[in-house]
Amino acid sequence: MSLMRNPYVLGLTLVAGIGGLLFGYDTGVISGALLYIKDDFEVVNQSSFLQETIVSMALVGAIIGAAAGGWINDAYGRKKATLLADVVFALGSIVMAAAPDPYILILGRLLVGLGVGVASVTAPVFIAEASPSEIRGALVSTNVLMITGGQFLSYLVNLAFTEVPGTWRWMLGVSAVPAVVQFFLMLCLPESPRWLFMKNNKAEAISVLSKIYDFARLEDEIEYLASQTEEERQKRNNVRFMDVFKSKPIMLAFYTGAGLQAFQQFTGINTVMYYSPTIVQMAGFQSNQLALLLSLAIAAMNAAGTLVGIYLIDHAGRRKLALTSLSGVIVSLAILSTAFFAESSGTTNGIYGWMAVLGLALYISFFAPGMGPVPWTVNSEIYPEAYRGICGGMSATVNWISNLIVAQTFLSIAEVLGTGTTFLILACIALCAFLFVMIYVPETKGLTFEEVEQIWKERAWGKDQNTQTLIEQGNDN
Repeated sequence: MSLMRNPYVLGLTLVAGIGGLLFGYDTGVISGALLYIKDDFEVVNQSSFLQETIVSMALVGAIIGAAAGGWINDAYGRKKATLLADVVFALGSIVMAAAPDPYILILGRLLVGLGVGVASVTAPVFIAEASPSEIRGALVSTNVLMITGGQFLSYLVNLAFTEVPGTWRWMLGVSAVPAVVQFFLMLCLPESPRWLFMKNNKAEAISVLSKIYDFARLEDEIEYLASQTEEERQKRNNVRFMDVFKSKPIMLAFYTGAGLQAFQQFTGINTVMYYSPTIVQMAGFQSNQLALLLSLAIAAMNAAGTLVGIYLIDHAGRRKLALTSLSGVIVSLAILSTAFFAESSGTTNGIYGWMAVLGLALYISFFAPGMGPVPWTVNSEIYPEAYRGICGGMSATVNWISNLIVAQTFLSIAEVLGTGTTFLILACIALCAFLFVMIYVPETKGLTFEEVEQIWKERAWGKDQNTQTLIEQGNDN
């Protein structure tokens, strides 16, 4: 089944993916807005800590939003969780645009972070639960495309408002628009069919499924979903936070999913996206407009790389794609480190500044198709339905905590150790991530949720020696 054969599924994916657009826009817009916030508020210009706080306060909100998002998804459904995220995000955008001082601005950043956190949990799960298994990876990756598209859009908006009075206020305030658009579009969309089955609303679930599958497949899907949800409903009634760590298969799945999310951030992606104009200026390009223009090119490569990832994730597979991505990331970070070491030696005539820009471009080219979509796709697939909301929320929280650590410390570490050393540290972390994926991450391409669940049971307790492991089956597809 191709993405275009079912326009209903594609439309649902794109609307749900606007949550990813909010995520990406918020990530990218602050990098450009920060250049002008420093011009307006001298106290911000004089304090790296305050600059980091303005960037990272959205991540504090996202941590809270992601932690609560799993429970909100399970209790009230994916649709209502998305609507709530839109309202909170739009409110935060208005507060940021009207902020009279840096501290109200920080409050607005907290609010948009809450909305982004809930959306980051909800969108991948919503899309995965409404997707046929054979294109699930591509559809969930479409959410990541929306993230990178939002980052690219934010740089376009940043450039558009560079000469407009109230520059950064427009940059931040415009982000309310996609939230409002998604709110009204979501009112027209149904709830996730799996969630409806879990809540005993079988008639509505069948109505949704009939729009996703053709008649020949519909009956099989209904029977399959009905047989699975009854057992899961019984489990769900008793699922608590600590239950994740009492079941060895669930614990293994969570550690793998959370590890992927942590490594996605600690390999530096949002360091690059939050601070790319600042990094470009560190490399010797002092003009705000030129820094934004070069960052725009990098963001465009990020979006283009994600398109490549959407194709590859259901063809090459999740594990192979992640390993290839990390190999390139390691090399790219080494180039960045070398460029900044050379820049700091004072022997350059400008070539090392361009070498740093090349390193950034290569980094994005390798990161975007693999480590961009793979952690989110894998986390939407590896948990049983009864644990999907809570484990998805917990792993997204790990992502945001890791994101916060990186965003809150990058400028300070670069000041103390030097930018070259900072990127060298990120390269070493990327090497650790490569080993983690090689050892712990299974291939989930083309498997049903229940087949993926069996992988963790086999890893926890061993497998029947008379049956072929599903891990091997996944690698053979």
